[in-house]
Amino acid sequence: MIIGNLDKNSILVVEKLQLAYSDYLVLEDISFSAKRGECLVVMGASGCGKSTLLKSMIGLLPPNDGKIFLDKVDLWSVESNKRNFILKKYGVLFQGGALWGSMNLVENVALPLQMYTNLNETEIEDLARYKLNLVGLSGYGDFYPSQLSGGMKKRAGLARAMALDPSILFLDEPSAGLDPINSHRLDNLINELKASLGITFVVVTHELSSIFDIADNAIFLDGHSKTLLDIGSPSDLKENSDHERVRSFLHRGNPVK
Repeated sequence: MIIGNLDKNSILVVEKLQLAYSDYLVLEDISFSAKRGECLVVMGASGCGKSTLLKSMIGLLPPNDGKIFLDKVDLWSVESNKRNFILKKYGVLFQGGALWGSMNLVENVALPLQMYTNLNETEIEDLARYKLNLVGLSGYGDFYPSQLSGGMKKRAGLARAMALDPSILFLDEPSAGLDPINSHRLDNLINELKASLGITFVVVTHELSSIFDIADNAIFLDGHSKTLLDIGSPSDLKENSDHERVRSFLHRGNPVK
């Protein structure tokens, strides 16, 4: 954990963060970091504040207090136009995939390239098809979202999140709605992309199988105390966390001494 000083190997640092909706406190005193090329999982029971934390990290919800550093830049202390420029370097896969149903996959993936680059149409299409190939969707560029399975939609959404070669990918419940086979395939894809491209992943999930498959490090948010209870590798936290709620969560809710 890093508090106060930025570690040169950390691409994401969150320090003493407090988040609230009006007068309702969601989280407080949240501090953690993620190094380049690792997968950090944000875990915890439903309602603990995982999605709220994600919203703040991707520039949608300003904190009440504390700081979020992306590549050593304090995200919420800069002007909004500079914040938007910073956020172009980071990709987001939303829970439902958020694909445009009226566009085929190439057109969906091409959107960020059309908005934020000066590439011509041929270059954009080539890049879009390349990104689809990276996620195992070669040959599906002309398909529409309605023609795809749930797992394929998630991979297409991931391809679009990767369109601008982000250094961090934020994934919101990527396994939600997927059967165990497709969930495992998506976990394998995350591991492959991390290893081959060196992308940092920040993944919000409560799916235990995914947590153990993909996480190098994990933080546990607690809805009772409204803070971060523990941080570490899931296997270590499962057996050695000082907090019974953390161990119980990782033991599938079974009481653990």
